Amino acid sequence: MYNNVLVEQKGQINLITINRPKQLNALNKETIEELHNAIKTADEDVNTGVIILTGSGDKSFVAGADIKEFADFNIAQGGELALKGQQSLFTFIENSSTPVIAAVNGFALGGGLELAMCSHIRVASSNARMGLPEVSLGVIPGYGGTQRLTQLVGRGKANEMVFTAGMIKADEALTWGLVNHVVELDELMTTAEAIAAKILNNSGTAIASAIRSINANYNDGIHGYDVEVEEFGKCFGTADFKEGSTAFLEKRKPNFRK
Repeated sequence: MYNNVLVEQKGQINLITINRPKQLNALNKETIEELHNAIKTADEDVNTGVIILTGSGDKSFVAGADIKEFADFNIAQGGELALKGQQSLFTFIENSSTPVIAAVNGFALGGGLELAMCSHIRVASSNARMGLPEVSLGVIPGYGGTQRLTQLVGRGKANEMVFTAGMIKADEALTWGLVNHVVELDELMTTAEAIAAKILNNSGTAIASAIRSINANYNDGIHGYDVEVEEFGKCFGTADFKEGSTAFLEKRKPNFRK
């Protein structure tokens, strides 16, 4: 179905693997489009409650963008590249109603780190190395990196990472809040799946509302508290609220459906 992406359904978990090992899973135009389609399909699938995103092999999650595709771009083309990429993949993932867990197995550089940062939860292997090296090429991160990195680690650390174009190790990424967990490489997928299993115990509609509410805090011109009130109210009209409250009163586990 795809040339650069592998998709596997494991119960309610949809596992999407970027599969360009010879290029260290670098993102090219085709891969970005395929990822968009794969994530959109999974998000719309009532049988999927969590998406796990990872890279093939044990060396690289995504080592960056495929530079040869845009090395001769002009100003307008560069702006279009960033805008289209943000809209079709990176912001699209962030706003997905299905939680996306990035299982970062090795290098997450440039667009790779941006892909991890737009995911809702990040789990990294101990051999992971993360950075935004774009200024060493004469450009800046263009897929939301300057914004999301600052949100996650603060302005000072974001400035340092972007200005120096350096990489940080997984343990430092954990200390700074860039990732949620660091585990050994052979435990990476089991850890991501264990987090997914905990998520799947809960209401899919409520989680989608939570995603919209949390994201509202970072959108200019939108009052996050107002969105929270609105989403909270909407929950009362869902089958999941009826099931959850009934199960609580009946002292049993709820049986939610996405």
